[in-house]
Amino acid sequence: MANEEGSNDARKGSISHVIFDMDGLLLDTEKFYTEVQEIILARYNKTFDWSLKAKMMGKKAIEAARVFVEETGISDSLTAEDFLVEREEMLQKMFPTSDLMPGASRLIHHLHENGIPICVATGTHTRHFDLKTQRHSKLFSLMHHIVRGDDPEVKQGKPSPDIFLAAANRFEGGPVDPQRILVFEDAPSGVLAAKNAGMSVVMVPDERLDSSYHEVADQVLSSLLDFNPADWGLPPFENAPTKVE
Repeated sequence: MANEEGSNDARKGSISHVIFDMDGLLLDTEKFYTEVQEIILARYNKTFDWSLKAKMMGKKAIEAARVFVEETGISDSLTAEDFLVEREEMLQKMFPTSDLMPGASRLIHHLHENGIPICVATGTHTRHFDLKTQRHSKLFSLMHHIVRGDDPEVKQGKPSPDIFLAAANRFEGGPVDPQRILVFEDAPSGVLAAKNAGMSVVMVPDERLDSSYHEVADQVLSSLLDFNPADWGLPPFENAPTKVE
């Protein structure tokens, strides 16, 4: 899966900062949400599909929960708030087992070692962030800063640009011009949020996501392993240290 970018040609040499989404992009956590939601829906003899998943991905928890109960037709039986309470108990046990996505460690180390300022902008709230990252705290410590979904500056979740604009403001010497920022995302709402913020975006979607969602992104890759920094005027991988954790 590769999408030849055209609209970003003029920006290729101007990228100076990078923002990463987290769930499904750096951490393999989306599977936990899917598993829990399948369990809950099975009680109502309903199934969880990827068209619904696509509408929920990247949103703040309560916004995604409303989509879930309304789109599945169970809102009369289960409120969005009750859904979150039930889901929480299961997720708390799963999150600490989160694995890194392929290529995440290599890319983060590479950009950090080459002096490219990097940060995370995630819809995840602090309590979940801590659980998801507890096995990977050393890697996440390389980020200049981290903006979470419960940050007071993030009034609206993705696809609103709030979280990416907040992230751009907090780099050293910020705010950084959005045209100098490259965002990595896996979720359709996150890709839209980045574009709404005026930033370039590389999408690394799950292969089950309908390809119609790819069109908004400047580049689409199957994996972070496929990313070539030189495509965007960033230091090429051959400058990276050979030892990567």
